Amino acid sequence: MPSFDVVCETDLQEMDNAVNQVHKEITTRYDFKGGKSSIELNKDQNIITVVGDDDYKLNTVTEILRGKLAKRNLDPKCLDYGEVEDASGGTRRQVIAIKQGVSTELAKKIVKAIKQEKMKVQAAIQGEQVRVTGKKRDDLQAVMALIRGMDADRPLNFTNFRD
Repeated sequence: MPSFDVVCETDLQEMDNAVNQVHKEITTRYDFKGGKSSIELNKDQNIITVVGDDDYKLNTVTEILRGKLAKRNLDPKCLDYGEVEDASGGTRRQVIAIKQGVSTELAKKIVKAIKQEKMKVQAAIQGEQVRVTGKKRDDLQAVMALIRGMDADRPLNFTNFRD
């Protein structure tokens, strides 16, 4: 029976490359010379820590990051910005979480939307993904179009498409 999975997977290697490009740009830009601005990716915890001398420089670093993500085909919706807080030495720090997996609320929202459309498919929540099965490929493609049109808080991908 044809099926596919709805997932949210952010390519951490591409994210690492984008963060490295931002770090390189920060170290070479004139307006950041002599400052304490930095950016760091923790792959184990899926977080990016941004430090800026002040709010303006912190915002500049996050804007540079968004630009680098766009160039690497990473959706900026995969980032969850935390609160800006004071850090040591009079600097400002912001922790940005990288969203992985489909949250329970979003999975329920996807299943509900599929049921409301009365499509001839079954949707089941399996951990951090949603498995959609149906008898016809056309039905599955219609579900994909429906999900693409949804307003999700993170980028959604389709994997394991099986006939």
